[in-house]
Amino acid sequence: MALIRQRKLTKQQIRRIDKQQLDSQDSLDDSLMDGVVMAHYGKQLEVQITSLPAVLPVQPEIAPDDPEPFWQALELGDIWRCHVRTNLPMLAAGDHVRWTADPNTGFGRIESVKPRTSLVSRPDRYHKIKPVAANIDILAIVFAPLPAAAASLIDRYLVVCHHAGVKPLLVLNKADLLAQEDGVDTRELLTQYAALGYESVLTSVDCPENIAASDAQTGLDELKRHIDKKLVIFAGQSGVGKSSLINALLPESGQMVNVISENSKLGQHTTTTSRLLPFNPDDLTQGGIVDTPGIREYGIWHLDPDDIISGFIELAPLAGDCKFRDCKHTHNSKGCALWQAVADGDVLQRRVENLVTLSEEADTKPY
Repeated sequence: MALIRQRKLTKQQIRRIDKQQLDSQDSLDDSLMDGVVMAHYGKQLEVQITSLPAVLPVQPEIAPDDPEPFWQALELGDIWRCHVRTNLPMLAAGDHVRWTADPNTGFGRIESVKPRTSLVSRPDRYHKIKPVAANIDILAIVFAPLPAAAASLIDRYLVVCHHAGVKPLLVLNKADLLAQEDGVDTRELLTQYAALGYESVLTSVDCPENIAASDAQTGLDELKRHIDKKLVIFAGQSGVGKSSLINALLPESGQMVNVISENSKLGQHTTTTSRLLPFNPDDLTQGGIVDTPGIREYGIWHLDPDDIISGFIELAPLAGDCKFRDCKHTHNSKGCALWQAVADGDVLQRRVENLVTLSEEADTKPY
């Protein structure tokens, strides 16, 4: 079998190739600009321009008899639809990217993503890890007296916060309902989480047609102080008023607000994609809100049991005192320090039970 001989290049040819590659890279660098991912639509993303390229593209001259071709100029603050290079990881709202734009088509291409300070992810319906939002400062866990607050879901989000390196903020919306009989349990939840050191804000935001009323915006000023100049993601079960809160904080956002079903007492999903809603559209450094699809469950099987227990801040230090290193912390576990702490009244039984439930879920893959 004949071998194909590799052609030996002269030094002059090598220098010429190297120069062409450098010129090509310089040309790419000159066309690159900074941007922030604002929304994700399947294979395309919306990216807002935060800096212009070193060399702006020049619109071609048009002959007098020729029709005017499509041309989209580059301006700071504009939002472009972009494709992504195939070698990049999956991107999310809040990602800071370097990208190029083609004014002849009105589309851009993301060339690289900058290092993230945090990343909130969750498994999707196909059992793959999907990024929800990047560079988040605060995860606002929204709950309400109606639909009834689920402590297990709040604990789940607290684990997510701990794993992602994001500060949690408990936001009790519809606080006006606390005066009703159903509000007693919710008040107790607030007291319990406050004892653990978690910050909370009480708000009361009504439907869009009523948010102008002062009594429909209770607690908004305090909430604004917590999230000022921060990138925030709002999460929580459907029907607790996440979209209503966003409408009150950002009236121009045009979010759809859902009315709780009278039959099921559960909300219906209204948000369809994660989207970054900036506090100041002209200056993304002022922070904003990443609005995400409503979810009633948040799978955590991509975390291991150590990740789970580290998210239970009062239980994690006790785990090392269990009699057996592989203690599962179930109620019948011998020598479990966590259940001894429950018996001593030092920790809440429901927190240990939620830990066990989440640990078992994380230890069991859904396929």
